[in-house]
Amino acid sequence: MEAIRETVKSLMEGLKTKKGKQSKDNPDELLKKALTKRQSQHIKFKYFRKGTLGITVDSSTWLYFLNLQKEDLLVKLSGKFTGIKDIRFSIGQVK
Repeated sequence: MEAIRETVKSLMEGLKTKKGKQSKDNPDELLKKALTKRQSQHIKFKYFRKGTLGITVDSSTWLYFLNLQKEDLLVKLSGKFTGIKDIRFSIGQVK
């Protein structure tokens, strides 16, 4: 009975570790940390597929501004999350 208890306990600890690790490597969380609070109000995480991070921006002004800062943002994000290779911005609703 003790062996089962220890096995279940170690399994649950492993799941907690994986869950905590996922939230650190989540591109959405890293994006929020890389941008200022003001910039974060104008964007929304859309998708992350095949190394491409998709971000919805609420206006053409912010689209232009973030495209100018795309390389710096890519360097910041790729330093923390190696899976990001490109960022694509599109205009859409942000809420």
